[in-house]
Amino acid sequence: MDRVLEAMIDAARAGGEVALHHFRRGVEIGLKADRSPVTIADHEAEAAIVESLRRTFPDHGVLGEESGSRGSTERRFIVDPIDGTRNFVRGIPIWAVMLALEEQGAITAGVIWEPIRGNLYTAGRGQGAFRDGERIRVSSIATLAEATLLHATLNALRRDGLWDGFVRLVDATSRQRGLGDYLCYTTIAEGKAEVALAANVKVWDLAAAKILLEEAGGRLTDAGGRDSLASGTALASNGLLHEAALRLLAGR
Repeated sequence: MDRVLEAMIDAARAGGEVALHHFRRGVEIGLKADRSPVTIADHEAEAAIVESLRRTFPDHGVLGEESGSRGSTERRFIVDPIDGTRNFVRGIPIWAVMLALEEQGAITAGVIWEPIRGNLYTAGRGQGAFRDGERIRVSSIATLAEATLLHATLNALRRDGLWDGFVRLVDATSRQRGLGDYLCYTTIAEGKAEVALAANVKVWDLAAAKILLEEAGGRLTDAGGRDSLASGTALASNGLLHEAALRLLAGR
């Protein structure tokens, strides 16, 4: 494992330890400007992550969900200290720390750490995707009729104008599950589902997931098929079904 991924894993574990302490004792909830929840755990976990990363890579910039952009944008870490905050604040033990390295606009490394379940997902450009050191791959299912469709918050899909396309995907697939957040992407990367659709997502929600999926043989774009992490929507797949899913979303 290279030096960058080792540092990212150490940072994710440091942030996860802080978040887990708050999760076990409970936290007060605030609201951001977009009405999404935020807690002291988010802020303290992000601070621990950034401090850990800067000990090894002091010249890298950071784009953090809570603290915004600081330093270089040519080479920077993208930090989501608690992906699944709504689960976190309700005591649901499905949330993760997500870190990615962006270099000259491309995601080159990613780490997803689940402190409660103890799962560690890692990926580096050209190095493959792994869970706890074991290589993972997307499924070989090549027809939507056999596929499992995952989704995040349903009313976000409606608000973002994706509802009709989502219903077409529901009708075309074998089964559907509402896992949400990072778990959609890790599940596809492990070959346990084939397609996921999400709305109201940000760069830090997707950066680590993108490289994990790509290194596992899958694909992540926005709902229009663009290679963008900033449009607010995400379509993930095992790659084999991506174009078919895009056609349904577009009504073609």
